[in-house]
Amino acid sequence: MTDTPSLESAPFEEVLAAIRFTADGLVPAIAQADGTGEILMMAWMNRDAVVETLSTGRVCYWSRSRGGLWRKGETSGQVQRLIDFRVDCDGDTLLLIVEQDGVACHTGRRSCFYRAWRDGRLETIQEVETDPAILYGGHSHSHG
Repeated sequence: MTDTPSLESAPFEEVLAAIRFTADGLVPAIAQADGTGEILMMAWMNRDAVVETLSTGRVCYWSRSRGGLWRKGETSGQVQRLIDFRVDCDGDTLLLIVEQDGVACHTGRRSCFYRAWRDGRLETIQEVETDPAILYGGHSHSHG
């Protein structure tokens, strides 16, 4: 599971060794907004995505649906800049504190977690801020 460009991973061996990647070579990464603590999204990272994120400061994920590195915002312009990179106690989940340009969700909402169970039903608690057709030029996207 690699995608160009190839970045030097040696400076990051300690953090890579602390991460417990799945058999597929992935680890879940939760993006949290700097300052507000709002949970924006969850996506997957592989070793290359971790190294690129730590090397460049721009968040990069692994897209399972596209089978390649996904540099957040490369299509939509909704870039995430890394503020802090944290590994949980078991090493099996990452927390990325990010500065988010615009919206994080491909639906045009600030967060992917825009639905909540309220009064016995699933309720939309965040409205669309940016039309997805504007973000993606009419192409559908997902966080896969």
